[in-house]
Amino acid sequence: MKLATSLERLGTESAFSVLAEAKKLEAQGKPMIHLGLGQPDFKTPKHVVDAAKKALDDGHHGYVLSNGILECRQAVTRWIKKRYSADVDPERILIMPGGKPTMHYAIQCFGEPGAEIIHPTPAFPIYESMINYTGSTAVPYDLTEDKDLKFSAEKILSLITEKTRLLILINPNNPTGSFVEKSEIDKLAEGLKKHPHVTILSDEIYSRQIFDNKEMPTFFNYPELRDRLIVLEGWSKAYSMTGWRLGWSFWPENLIEHVNKLLINSVSCVNAAAQFAGIAALDGPDDSIHEMMEKFTARRKLIHEGLNDLPGVECSLPGGAFYAFPKVIGTGMNGSEFCKKAMHEAGVAIVPGTAFGKTCNDYVRFSFAASRDNISQALENIKKMLTK
Repeated sequence: MKLATSLERLGTESAFSVLAEAKKLEAQGKPMIHLGLGQPDFKTPKHVVDAAKKALDDGHHGYVLSNGILECRQAVTRWIKKRYSADVDPERILIMPGGKPTMHYAIQCFGEPGAEIIHPTPAFPIYESMINYTGSTAVPYDLTEDKDLKFSAEKILSLITEKTRLLILINPNNPTGSFVEKSEIDKLAEGLKKHPHVTILSDEIYSRQIFDNKEMPTFFNYPELRDRLIVLEGWSKAYSMTGWRLGWSFWPENLIEHVNKLLINSVSCVNAAAQFAGIAALDGPDDSIHEMMEKFTARRKLIHEGLNDLPGVECSLPGGAFYAFPKVIGTGMNGSEFCKKAMHEAGVAIVPGTAFGKTCNDYVRFSFAASRDNISQALENIKKMLTK
């Protein structure tokens, strides 16, 4: 059997490997606290679930338009208008089965040998995986160069060449939890005006998980860039809908036809009932998001202080999402060694920094999308592991 060599360039998402190993140990009777997957530990709001049930009862269980039912795309544009005071044509919205297809299709549209794609590291691993898969050149900007793990506009702009086709931004960032505020995004947007050949992919999936009441610096704020802007968004994080596989994205007008073909060639369409649930989420109250963020704020304080109390561990304060990304080299272990010991000795499942980029050998990722009791117990277990 002769396989395509491009398959060898595909990476994976190591958080699921960590989960599988942790589950195996649990099956052998070892207690395990899961702080690996980036998944809110809250239920999908009831009114959202009820909308899906009603949609099924009403007979919405067949094929729908590949780009999403019009009512769902219109709900997205209403949400954008309400959140950002931006008017968007629903024809420029595509409903996706989660966030990954937007990453995949965007990189597929621009990636080929000879092309350069600028991306953050550390970052959600599927980005670099897909860049490599297309044969294009990955041009990273390293967040670990900054003590707060933030990117700078100046650094990103310095990496642009005539071969650059796509710039990828993730704000707030997974895995670091870092958040870059509007003043720096303003500088980046201004600089990008000088590079009209570069398309921007702004991953804003954590737009509702920002701490300290700070403003989300969405790229919808810059109408002069919209003809070359892709925005990745969705329901997974804000509404605890990770398993619903429902996302949306905004695209340049000249890409809509191409991306719609990619949708048709791969997934046909997103299931109808989930889209009606998505409408209910966007049009409904934000009470569940506010309650979630109250709990995440308390958990952030707990894990940030707790990690910095551990011998040899340094952790910056997360500004968004629900991740802490501490440096652990002071323990005498690199990130992979720390994670292995934490799982097997402390019963805590976390993800090594190298799952998110080659420069992150000294880091690990903790997800604080878990109860305060579990976070406290995990910190206590790791402290005992480090001090015995």
